[in-house]
Amino acid sequence: MTALLALGPMVGTAAATPRVTSAAAPYCYEEPSQPTADVSDLKAKFNSANWMQTLQAMYQRRWPSGQALAIAQARDKYWDQFVRKDSFESFAESMMVAIHEETHMWDLDPSRTRWNVHTAAWINASRQDTAVPLHDGFPRKEILPLIKDRFSDSMDGIYLRDRTQGEYHFQGVTAELNAGLTGLPAVTVVQEYIKGVGASNARDIAATNLRYLLLYLRVAKDRYPDYWAKIKNEPKVRELVLTQFLRTAYWLEKSAPYTGKLGSPNADKITATNYAPENLAILEEFTGRKVRTDAQKHCTT
Repeated sequence: MTALLALGPMVGTAAATPRVTSAAAPYCYEEPSQPTADVSDLKAKFNSANWMQTLQAMYQRRWPSGQALAIAQARDKYWDQFVRKDSFESFAESMMVAIHEETHMWDLDPSRTRWNVHTAAWINASRQDTAVPLHDGFPRKEILPLIKDRFSDSMDGIYLRDRTQGEYHFQGVTAELNAGLTGLPAVTVVQEYIKGVGASNARDIAATNLRYLLLYLRVAKDRYPDYWAKIKNEPKVRELVLTQFLRTAYWLEKSAPYTGKLGSPNADKITATNYAPENLAILEEFTGRKVRTDAQKHCTT
């Protein structure tokens, strides 16, 4: 299992961006990807010196959102901590952590995020949400009593039971889910090159962090009605929650054939609990939208 870096508070300011989806019309989350595009020439030329050029070219062909994020973050000094360069295969495998962490770097940049006040989220190449109000919240560890199984136990230990991480509020919940939803496609589109276990919990991370979001909303409604009312009254928050639910469904479906390489069987078990009536009810009450539960789970009705 791959351990990801823990979030730490960052402060700053952010500017608003236009809304990009309609709250009235049926909405399906999708984004361009071409996981069979030929990258054999990039593999043949890969070396430790041209890794960023290779990264951008690889995703230009297979997942343009990854290319756009890499370009936006090209000057970030922390890439070297996340990217493996000893072979193309290890390079591809390391993209789950690298893209996940660089999403954190973009989202939590002090120019965009003020910790617990408002946040940003790199969704894809054509959509980046900024100035999403958070209104602080409560410690995410409070969702633990609602988890009745051990499907997400290893991550629960990191994000909910840890003395520091468990105290993070809504900021921590939204940030981890957003990063998980870039780390998963980052390796899904290059899965044939992944030979090790460095991306073996990519699907679990996405499913678990969606679980945390849904349970957080349930606790907010039940125990913090004033806070629930504040975030429910924020269109940007409602839209982000809906998009992330549909986006999780979209990428879990696309990555499903690679369970074992990109996730454990627990990812699907967690997903089943995410579609339990009480979780769909809180999602639909919060967003005002009904989601599909058939083969088109990435869509609203």
